[in-house]
Amino acid sequence: MPKTILVVDDDEEIVKLITKSLRYEQFAVITASSGREALSAVDDHHIDFIVLDIVMPDMNGLDVCRTIRSSYNVPILLLSARDQDIDKIVGLEIGADDYMTKPFSIQELASRIKAHFRKVDRLHKEWGELSPAKEKADAPLILNDKTFEAFLYSRKLDLSAKEFQILSILMRHPNQVLSREQIYENVWGDEYGEINTVTVHIKNIRKKLGPEHNFIKTIWGIGYKYTEREQ
Repeated sequence: MPKTILVVDDDEEIVKLITKSLRYEQFAVITASSGREALSAVDDHHIDFIVLDIVMPDMNGLDVCRTIRSSYNVPILLLSARDQDIDKIVGLEIGADDYMTKPFSIQELASRIKAHFRKVDRLHKEWGELSPAKEKADAPLILNDKTFEAFLYSRKLDLSAKEFQILSILMRHPNQVLSREQIYENVWGDEYGEINTVTVHIKNIRKKLGPEHNFIKTIWGIGYKYTEREQ
């Protein structure tokens, strides 16, 4: 079955161009011209990836992203006509997985989406499945690669796809220090971006785990490591 991409933008021409490119790459495409239409589409269909414009007439794309992230772990790539670092940081902090500034290359957008699915497949093939059945029964933190769900003491965590992948990589290498470069390479690979986005995502993961759960340690000047026992 082809992956289904939801494209949300009130610019009809941009939607047509993106749709044509993604269908050429064998993706199924659903479109929405407003934030409310996007929320309905997510509720009514199985969506594998969302391309979401920030500036829309009825509902800000950041609010749409925040609402979706409260219930779904679907990957979200934000589009914006603004190229301010603060916009990128806010987008990442509320749960977006990637960010592109208008005008952008339609081919690059398609490449980023394909790269995301390749990396998810690689996680499964190279590192194997990480599921509750393979976790210790009393483990406080459990990830399920099949559903992209994470549970902390049975409480479901609202992680974005990138946050899930980062946490998954760290948990597969317990007590091993991974540099920001290693994390970036495994999660983003050859996608365009900035290494500092790793720091932002780590900050978000810690916030969602809560200050009392110190699983991720910062090794200053080197990177991060996951400890199975909290300290």
